[in-house]
Amino acid sequence: MNKIKKSAYAGTLESSDAFVQIEPIEEDEIRVELTSSVEEMYGDDIRELIKSVIKELSISYISVKVQDKGALDYVIKARLQAAILRANEDEKINWDKL
Repeated sequence: MNKIKKSAYAGTLESSDAFVQIEPIEEDEIRVELTSSVEEMYGDDIRELIKSVIKELSISYISVKVQDKGALDYVIKARLQAAILRANEDEKINWDKL
């Protein structure tokens, strides 16, 4: 996987959850837009987590928008993975990377 095929989303806007939207872009980069209730304290760490998950899955050409409502790291990671898998529904999943 290098490029996602379509837009997708995962998650909710409930407390302790995150809503993740992804879409393909033309540039070979990872764009991250974060809105978080804990941005002042953890914004940089959340952005790093998002980028590391995307890199682990060998994805680029992606724009990610995350609305975080105080989700723990594993929730953000799971929501991001789910959105990426939905965007590549016909690809074989490399379960070792998840």
